[in-house]
Amino acid sequence: MSKNKLIHAVLVSVLVSAPASAAVTPAEAAQLKTTLTPLGAERDGNKDGSIPAWKGGHKTPIPGAGDGKHPDPFAAEQPVVRITAQNAGQHAGRLTEGVLAMLTKYPGYRIDVYPTHRTAGAPQWVYDNTFKAATQARLTTDGLSFEGAWGAVPFPIPKNGSEVMWNHLVHPHPASVELDFRVFVGTPDGKRSMASKGVMNEQASYYLENGSAGKYNQVFQFYRFNTTAPTFKAGEQVVVHESLDMSVEPQAWQYLVGQRRVRRAPTISYDTPDFMASGANYFDEVYGLRSRLDRYDWKLVGKQEMYVPYNNNRFFAAGDESAFVPFHTNPDHVRWELHRVWVVEATLAAGKRHAVPKRRFYIDEDSWAVLLADGYDAEGKLWRTSQVFNMIVPEAEMLATNFTVVYNLQASTMSAIQYVDALKVIPPRKTSYFSGDAMSSDSAR
Repeated sequence: MSKNKLIHAVLVSVLVSAPASAAVTPAEAAQLKTTLTPLGAERDGNKDGSIPAWKGGHKTPIPGAGDGKHPDPFAAEQPVVRITAQNAGQHAGRLTEGVLAMLTKYPGYRIDVYPTHRTAGAPQWVYDNTFKAATQARLTTDGLSFEGAWGAVPFPIPKNGSEVMWNHLVHPHPASVELDFRVFVGTPDGKRSMASKGVMNEQASYYLENGSAGKYNQVFQFYRFNTTAPTFKAGEQVVVHESLDMSVEPQAWQYLVGQRRVRRAPTISYDTPDFMASGANYFDEVYGLRSRLDRYDWKLVGKQEMYVPYNNNRFFAAGDESAFVPFHTNPDHVRWELHRVWVVEATLAAGKRHAVPKRRFYIDEDSWAVLLADGYDAEGKLWRTSQVFNMIVPEAEMLATNFTVVYNLQASTMSAIQYVDALKVIPPRKTSYFSGDAMSSDSAR
């Protein structure tokens, strides 16, 4: 971090980890209609034009798209910068410690940087809700929840790290999707195998246009996973309810074919090993971070320009045989761009425990999604690094960020979580579909 040039100064009062509770003033919120985008990013590009001005996101249909496939709309573009271990020092100010470690550790690894496209956006009603939330939303329960926002980025002008991480947890995302996915694990000898395959229905109730916190009983996200492979796992199902009220225990249920019954699932959060990835990553590493916020103190460091994975439709269109090489993703198919990101450091809170006691997150200013994350062990040594790939989905007017790859740098392993084979935007399902009874009923047919 000492090599990275901060481009956004942060007041000392912001750097404290304790969350503030005050919303921004009407005068501050007015920036969302002038110098800031409707979701809170800087509207202008950077000084040299390598980051362009925001023009509303990518909402133009992609030729050839259909049946859950989303081709690369920028397929003709060529890299403007190619970074390897040999020239990494020249670009260190725009690379995370984890990316620098990858370049050093794996001789074939490189970063191909393409022209920046600010494709993130949202429907107008989300912009309207975000404008209202700016002056109404407040953290509650010591930062474990918030009130005063729904269908919005709750803190478009954040004052502390907790607000930024809440923006990530409820970042704009297609409201209802059906995802065909596979999970791969990589071993220290460079071999890759499929840990699981399945179909996931993900419903961001938070972004259903006519929804509300009361209507969905504070649940902002529903998931239902149906495992189809390998054979010994086929038929297993999991339902998860993510609640805005993080002071209560997470709700999750699991259907096991051998037992022919639904039971409460083990903790699907924090540093519990992810059973869908054969334990190769922790559950809270999915999507960069998918967890309650109570284990850490969250420090807002500031904003800076970084090379991040972005607009990776081509990576998914390539198919897994081309998208991966031994030890890591295939640099030929991964698109990196220069974007401004918020930087948040997480340190273990007093009286709490976690296998990863310190973490650093890089959150896209346009979409509010975590794109990169580094994790450190108890001795302060870099241990893990995560990369989150987004996809342009014009029919939803939002980006989808469903794929995460976690590298255990000390063990030389890889966990590729939810490689997207197909992503379909579908009509919202009834909430009863995301229940233990529905899993049991469907499995009995």
